[in-house]
Order: sequence, then C-alpha cells, then structure tokens
Amino acid sequence: MQKSVRYNEGHALYLAFLARKEGTKRGFLSKKATEASRWHEKWFALYQNVLFYFEGEQSCRPAGMYLLEGCSCERALAPPRAGAGPGGARDALDKQYYFTVLFGHEGQKPLELRCEEEQDGKEWMEAIHQASYADILIEREVLMQKYIHLVQIVETEKIAANQLRHQLEDQDTEIERLKSEIVALNKTKERMRPYQSNQEDEDPDIKKIKKVQSFMRGWLCRRKWKTIVQDYICSPHAESMRKRNQIVFTMVEAESEYVHQLYILVNGFLRPLRMAASSKKPPISHDDVSSIFLNSETIMFLHEIFHQGLKARIANWPTLILADLFDILLPMLNIYQEFVRNHQYSLQVLANCKQNRDFDKLLKQYEANPACEGRMLETFLTYPMFQIPRYIITLHELLAHTPHEHVERKSLEFAKSKLEELSRVMHDEVSDTENIRKNLAIERMIVEGCDILLDTSQTFIRQGSLIQVPSVERGKLSKVRLGSLSLKKEGERQCFLFTKHFLICTRSSGGKLHLLKTGGVLSLIECTLVEEPDTSDDDSKGSGQVFGHLDFKIVVEPPDAAPFTVVLLAPSRQEKAAWTSDISQCVDNIRCNGLMTIVFEENSKVSVPHMIKSDARLHKDDTDICFSKTLNSCKVPQIRYASVERLLERLTDLRFLSIDFLNTFLHTYRIFTTAAVVLGKLSDIYKRPFTSIPVRSLELFFATSQNSRGEHLVDGKSPRLCRKFSSPPPLAVSRTSSPVRARKLSLTSPLNSRIGALDLTTSSASSSPTTTHSPAASPPPHTAVLESAPVDRAGVESSPTADATELSPCRSPSTPRHLRYRQPGGQTADNSPCSVSPASAFAIATAAAGHGSPPGFNNTERTCDKEFIIRRTATNRVLNVLRHWVSKHAQDFELNNELKMNVLNLLEEVLRDPDLLPQERKATANILRALSQDDQDDIHLKLEDIIQLMDCPKAECFETLSAMELAEQITLLDHIVFRSIPYEEFLGQGWMKLDKNERTPYIMKTSQHFNDMSNLVASQIMNYADVSSRANAIEKWVAVADICRCLHNYNGVLEITSALNRSAIYRLKKTWAKVSKQTKALMDKLQKTISSEGRFKNLRETLKNCNPPAVPYLGMYLTDLAFIEEGTPNFTEEGLVNFSKMRMISHIIREIRQFQQTSYRIDHQPKVTQYLLDKALIIDEDTLYELSLKIEPRLPA
Repeated sequence: MQKSVRYNEGHALYLAFLARKEGTKRGFLSKKATEASRWHEKWFALYQNVLFYFEGEQSCRPAGMYLLEGCSCERALAPPRAGAGPGGARDALDKQYYFTVLFGHEGQKPLELRCEEEQDGKEWMEAIHQASYADILIEREVLMQKYIHLVQIVETEKIAANQLRHQLEDQDTEIERLKSEIVALNKTKERMRPYQSNQEDEDPDIKKIKKVQSFMRGWLCRRKWKTIVQDYICSPHAESMRKRNQIVFTMVEAESEYVHQLYILVNGFLRPLRMAASSKKPPISHDDVSSIFLNSETIMFLHEIFHQGLKARIANWPTLILADLFDILLPMLNIYQEFVRNHQYSLQVLANCKQNRDFDKLLKQYEANPACEGRMLETFLTYPMFQIPRYIITLHELLAHTPHEHVERKSLEFAKSKLEELSRVMHDEVSDTENIRKNLAIERMIVEGCDILLDTSQTFIRQGSLIQVPSVERGKLSKVRLGSLSLKKEGERQCFLFTKHFLICTRSSGGKLHLLKTGGVLSLIECTLVEEPDTSDDDSKGSGQVFGHLDFKIVVEPPDAAPFTVVLLAPSRQEKAAWTSDISQCVDNIRCNGLMTIVFEENSKVSVPHMIKSDARLHKDDTDICFSKTLNSCKVPQIRYASVERLLERLTDLRFLSIDFLNTFLHTYRIFTTAAVVLGKLSDIYKRPFTSIPVRSLELFFATSQNSRGEHLVDGKSPRLCRKFSSPPPLAVSRTSSPVRARKLSLTSPLNSRIGALDLTTSSASSSPTTTHSPAASPPPHTAVLESAPVDRAGVESSPTADATELSPCRSPSTPRHLRYRQPGGQTADNSPCSVSPASAFAIATAAAGHGSPPGFNNTERTCDKEFIIRRTATNRVLNVLRHWVSKHAQDFELNNELKMNVLNLLEEVLRDPDLLPQERKATANILRALSQDDQDDIHLKLEDIIQLMDCPKAECFETLSAMELAEQITLLDHIVFRSIPYEEFLGQGWMKLDKNERTPYIMKTSQHFNDMSNLVASQIMNYADVSSRANAIEKWVAVADICRCLHNYNGVLEITSALNRSAIYRLKKTWAKVSKQTKALMDKLQKTISSEGRFKNLRETLKNCNPPAVPYLGMYLTDLAFIEEGTPNFTEEGLVNFSKMRMISHIIREIRQFQQTSYRIDHQPKVTQYLLDKALIIDEDTLYELSLKIEPRLPA
C-alpha cells in the first residue's frame, strides 16, 4: 500500500529556484518546531501561492514547502516564557513579531512564525493574504460578466446603427425622388406658359363656360373622393386597421404601467434594501437581496428602452411599424428565463427573511408607500412572470387584424413563434409559484403567522367555513346547547386544507384570522378521519340525529401530547363529501409515500422511492407520453402530453396516486375519452389486476420480495430488513384494533423515542391462493402481529448490533421507531423457514389500513401470497377513484343512468368478494349509499323554487326595503344561480357556439340573470321624475353594492356598477351633481375593485385573499377558459392528449367549484326576492335612453 504522496520533485526544485530569484517576499523568519517549543531560523521565499524555506540564504535545495491556497494569516500573541534569564533578553523577545498561518481544515497544524521587525511581519502577513487565487477568480468572473454585458450593448448599438444607416439611405432615395418630381413640375410649368398667354385673348363667355366646367369637374372629383373615403371607412380593412391601432395604443399603455411597476420594485424595494444590507446592523444580507430580486433591475432597463421605442412609433402615427422593435427585444428576453427559473427560490428566500422581525417591520414600512397602492412585495415580484404571455396575446390580436400582404406580417409571426417557444420553456417554472403565492397570501391573513405555510412543498387544496362542535375527552360530544344560533356564532371556523396540514382559524370582527390555541394546526400524519359515526357508538347515533349526518371527526394523536378529537359540521352533504374526500386523499398520499419510502428506499436521504426512480416510464419521454420538469404531490414528473392509454395507466398505477392528477383527470376526461372507458379500465383493474398492470410495474413491485426469498438474516444486519426510515411506518396491524383507530395507518411516533432495528421475519409455510380457504377453517396456531417494538434496556444489552445502529452518526434524529414483525406465540425468527419481504408488508399495510384479517385466513399465508397483495391494493385503488368520482362529480351519474347502474353493479360485485377486508367493505357501502341518494341537495334552495313562490303576498317596493335586505337577497339569488352551473358546461366553449342555449343552459341563465338585475337597477333609478329622488336612489344602490362587496358578492357589485355606468344613467349630469362626494368616492373604489383592466387583476387579487362563501364574476373565468381553449389545442399533431391544457382548465374549474360548494347562511325573504325577480319593473334599453333624453334633454350644440 502506498504510504506517501508522490509529486514532481523536479518541478518543485525549479519553483524553489524561481522563488529564490523572483519571490514576492524573501527573508529570514523563525519557525516553531512541531516537537518542542523551539524556534529555528530559516530563510523563507514566497512565490505565488507556495512558501519555500531553506536552511540558509545560500542553500540551493529547499528544506520544505507549504501550499498557501485557501489559508489565512493572523497576528499571534507572544508565547509565555519562564521568568529565568536576564531582563534584557526578555525585553528583546517581547519586541519580536509573531504571526500564524492557518490552513482552514482539521488535521493540519498551524505554521507559527516570528520576525524581528513589526513592519517586516506586517509585510509577510499581507503577502500571504494575497497569495490565494480565489479572489483573482472572483474578480475574473465579475470582469467576464461585465464583458458579456458590454458585448450585448455593442451588439445592440450595431443593430441600431444599421437601422439608422438604412433610414438615411431611404431618406436619400426619397430626396432624389422629390428632386426629380420638382424638375418634372418645372418642365410642365414651362410648357403651360404659351397656353396661358393665349388664354387671355379668349372670349369672356368661353372663359365662363370653362370656369363652370372646371367647377363641375372639381365637384365631381370631390364627391367621388368622398364616396371612396366613406366606403373605405366602412370597409373591413379600415375597421381592422382601427382595431390594430387600438391594440397598439393599449399595448403602449400596458407597457407604460409595467415599466412603472418595475420602477417601484427597483426604487421602492431593491435599492433601499441594498442600502439596509450595508448598514451596521443589516436586517438582510446582500446575498439574500440578490436572491429575492434576481435580475429585475436589468429587466427594468430593457423595458425602459422598449417603451421609449414604442412612444417614438406612436409619434409617427398613423404609420405604425413595430416589427423592428420586437426584433431588438427578442434576443434579450432570455433574461426572463433566469427570473422565472429562480422565482420559486426567490419567494422562498423572502419567506425565510420575513421570520426576522426587523426585516418584516422594514418591509411593511416600504409597502406602506403610497406608490405601492397597498400591494405587497410578492405582487411586484410576480409581475414579470406574466409579461411574456401578455406579449403573446398582444401579437395574437395584432396578427388577427393585420392583412396577409402587410409588410409586418412575417416579422410579427416570427416574433410570436419565438415568444411562444420561450413561453413553453418557462411554463414549467411558472406553475410552482402559484402555490407559493397562495400560501403566502393565507399566511399574511393569519395574525399569529404560520411557519408551515413557508414550506414550498405545502400545496393548497381547499378552504371554506365549517362549524366546530364542542367536544370533551375521548371524542364524545358535550351536553351543551347545539342550536343553530349557538353553533353559527361561536363555532364557525375558517378551515384551510393543505397536503400535509389542516388549519382551523377563527375570524375576528376586523376580518383577520386567528389560529386556535389548541388544535389550530393539525398535522395530517397524526390524524384519523372518521366520516360516518360507527353504529355501535351511542354518542355517534345522537350526533347523527342532531346534525343530519353532516358531521365528521378528526382524531388527532400527537406524539408528545394526549389524543383529542375535532368534530366539524359541514353546511351540506355535498360539501361534507368534498371535505372528507380531500382530507382522506391527502392522508393516504402521506402514508403511502412514507410506506413506499420505508420499503423501497436504500438511503433515507433520497426523496423519490427507488422503485419509481427505476421505472423509466414514469419520467422518460416516449412516443406516447411527454413529461414536464415539474413534480406533482407524489414527487413524480407531471405529464405534459400523453395518449389516453397512458393516462388511464397512470390513473390505475398502484404505486401512487397524486390528488392533483386525479382532480384534473375527473374534471376533463370527457374531452378525450368517455365515462364508459374509464369505468371499464377500473373494472379491469379490479377483476384482472395482473393483466391490467404493466409488467415493469409488477417486476418493480416485487423486486424486494424476490431478492429476500431464501435469505435468513437473524442478526438484523440485512440492508433490506434493517433500514433507515425517512417517513414514519405504521405502528400496528392487528385484529384487535379499536374502532376509532380502525381507519388509520398511524405514522406518528415521538421524535425523541429510541430507535430499534427493523425485523420483518416470521415463520411461514408455502401459501396457496387465499380464495381456497373458507371462513369455517380452523384458526392458525400462531397469529402474526405487526406491532411497534420499542428498544428497552434489556433489548439494548442483548442486541449490540441494534445499539450500534442507533448510535450511528448517519441516522437522522427524527427517525421514528422501527417495526418488528413477530409471532406472539413465543417463537423467534431463528426457526422461520422464509422471510416476509418489505413489499408484502407494504401491501398488507396499505390494503388493510390497520385492520386484522377475517377469521379463516392466516396472516402469514396472506403476506406471502403475491396475488392477494395485488388484489387488495387494486381494490383499494378502484374504491379510491370511485369515491372521488361519486362524491365530487355526482352530476356525471345523475345525467347518465347507464353509467350509474354499471357502477352499482361493480360495487355490488366488490361486496360479494369473500376476501374483502372490513375497511374495504365499509368504504364500498359508503359509496353505494352516496350513489343511491336521489336528492343530495334537498337542503339547498333553488331558483325554480323561488320563482314558484311568486304568488306569495304583495312584494315590497324599493323605498320600503333596506340596503342590507336588498344586498343579502341579491347575494342569495346570485349564489343560487352561480352554484347551479354544472362543471361540464365549462368545457369546449359551449357558451360561444350557435347552439349555446342547448349546450350551456345554466351559463346562459346566469348571464340572463346578470342582465336582468342590471336592468332592474337602471329601471328603478329612471322611474323617478325628480332629480333628488334619482340621486337618493343612486346613493342607495351604491350602498347596496358596497354591502355586496362586504358579503364577497363581486358579481352583485358588477351588476350594480354596470347599471350605473350605462349611457342612459351616466349622462344625467344634474342627477349626478346631487349625489354626495362620499358616494362618488365609494363608487370609484368599487369600480377599481371589479375593473376589467389587466384581466381583472384587482378582482383576482381580492378573490385570492377572501374566504368562501363568495360569488365571483363568471365572465372573468369564461375569458380565461376561452383564452386557454383558443391558444392551445386539445391534442398534439401526434394525437396525444395535451394534459398540460387539461391541468390549466381543471385549475380554473376547481376554483369555480370551491366558490360553488360553500353556501351563504342567509335566510330567504320572499317579499324581497319577489321584487328583485319581478320582470314587469324592467325597462328595455331603448326605452331607458328615450326616457333619459326626456328627463334631461341634450344641450344645443
């Protein structure tokens, strides 16, 4: 074995020779010996970053050398010396200068040196400091970046110079043409002179005739020219040019606003924070400032140049040439890739910095600047993310109004293609930031703050209002008054569901949220969901009768506290089904990912299970599938394009099921397939799981099982049996599980609990298919129980291997307790003929979900039976998908009776399975019960029911109704109409087709209701003859609109404001003069909130920060869906489904359904709704305008 390090001695001697001649610093220094406190005088020479020392100044061969790269040098104190010796010698030693060279890593002793003169010592220290190349490399990198920047500027100037040169050439050509025209005109004038001289001798009558003829010719020419101009003005080409010019003007305004936003970002946040980072007590470092703002300053400079060019083009109107501006802009837009790629990290750094109180206080001070208009820093950082799509939309509209023979057509098409290519590259980066912005918005609403929302892996699922029922220990309801008034006022909670946590908040009078002190933040890994109370529980029976089966429980078992139960009450069965379905799916995802990590990962630091990483079909592009770089909630790449077969394969992949994929698929499957095909695939998975699952998936699923057969590792040293966990495992799978914990895969254990070894071995005989056993068979002599095995003192003493494993430095401190699969009959693993594979344990845990097996089946035989494992896992998957389908998409089964009957037949077939586990049987019965309910929304009020009540006593008039009553009933009616829209009407742009009334009747009904309400407001104002009454009516309607805003009914706000902005109302100057200033200011505030500027950006921001119930403006979502439908096709040229488009559509539909599912708790008042729905009060548009002219005639011109 080699014991020394070899090096090129000849080259080292050559460097020593150069050091003696050309060294940076040379001279005598005293070097402290390593073995004793003796000092030896040597002659040192420093050359670049190598320090040589010689025995003397004349020595040719060095005695040693030190490499100084990465080292540091500092002054050292004089070492203590004994008091012996003359005083003069001690004084001389005290005057000597000591310094030390530190090499920056352990194992290398520092080099201690001294010299006689202090000045000489400082020179040596400075020379050693400058010996490292690190600073030179950094300086070189900075210079290289400056060089690249200058090269870009030079290229830009070259392009501008070429353009100016071409312009000069064109102007020279134009000057020559004008000169030639002048010469031709002069020649014509000279030829006309003889004719003019002869004209003076003509007869006066002939002159009069010629004058009349000239006048007639001029009149005919002017008339002809006027006709030509009028025809052109009315032509499609002129209309297209007008629209094109309007698009350009709008683009200039949008660019001006964008540059202003960037100016605020840079001058209001970036530069002040840079100055704060340079202060004595910086609240933030320069690195964090650079990470947050990225290259936003460069983006601002670029768009300032582009904006100046646009304004110069506008100055040359009506000749608008824009293609050359985009030609200059396109090469520089690549800087957006860097901004988008790091935007998620930017928001993460900002969230971490906000935990510093000084920084948070300083940031709020900057955000209070009036120029920010109440917007947060996150909002300004988001603006550049949408600039490229905005350019694409603008170019798309420009091309729609640009003729094919137009000189700019090809250039604009090229610019649009380049921007779309850049947008596709940036698409994957944008999707991750939406979730972070949503989390930060919720975190800002909570007064105490919530650190878990600063985790970028936390994905928002849903939010809404639930009622928390008071409870005591052991999950029993307290005997308190549970009347509606008490529950509404005291128990109403704002709940937020994320992929890992469940938040419960109370809302203060000011609108702020406060987390509950106990049970405000629930970790889903510690929770058990109890949807339907067990029939054997008396308290549950009582609660079902009291609440109409609208309640559900969350049993929380924290590792460091006593268990407790949270009982929540949903407003309706549909909303309860949606909440429980999402919570259950999130819990299943966490536990499934944890168990897969336990079973398949070789290293706890690997985030993706080894089984999934080994399957190339899950992340490698192929002819029938294409992936994006973004990962879903299961840490698997999202699908961009795929065939229908691959999508169905992903839906039924037993290894994982992402909740975002499931929601997207169920929302949009009717675009690319049918419900019968989906149900057929689920039926195949249940009936023939082995033939329906890809062969590669089966091989990977049982890879561990095959390798572990025949291996007997009693000492627990097997890497497959003794494995570090990155997620907590289930604590118990036993027959005696309690009914409360029956559904739970308990993955919780104390963080500081002792760690033992994992033992999954047990005695087992060769198992036959489980279907051959009958329930009457005799029970097995030994029942296998999977339970937790804490390591006690005796276990540690008897198992040194386990102790060594526990004390290993590579084990994570958060590793939970391991499992031991053993027989309670007293037999040990030493006598077991076969070992249970981790894959088998995983399948039993996921399939049984904490339940023991029915009598007559041996757990050991089931564990070793692969067919049983696959069958149980496939049954769970089918039930999981059907549960989401039935609970969240009940309309599919209401409109398709054949589909409903097929699902019922499949569920009945599942119930007849003799191997069905108790939990699976209960889940199947719940789905059957939900599917068999004919009227799930019987408690919901429908618009048809309200219209049928129109025969009630006489309706109230406008004067007798208060603004609060009007606003509440308008909100109730708007939400009833809004929630009645089935989600399938949002697919395919049916509202824009010729047969829209047949394809989307409910969207058309919503549009008609909006128009009727707006007409009612305008008609009510115009019914008054005197000015004061009309002004009072306007003020009252504005007050109604403001109350609608407080009720989060933004559709109602838009109904009223659009009525007030009609020409028949808006032109009444005398009436508006009587309206108070406060009302006008309030009107401006409401219009700003629901303004369509920037694609309703203010309304979108308001909806993000508000909690349901709410009624958004439906037209905003229809515009988004139309843009998605027109901009991207459903299928690629190869026939693959554009699943990225499906994901965008699903995101919008999920937001719409979130507002649909949360109802208002407003009592119906028939007299008010009868007034609001009375169409006899509505005046048509033409009559309104005529009445307006009669009230206030036009002023004479």
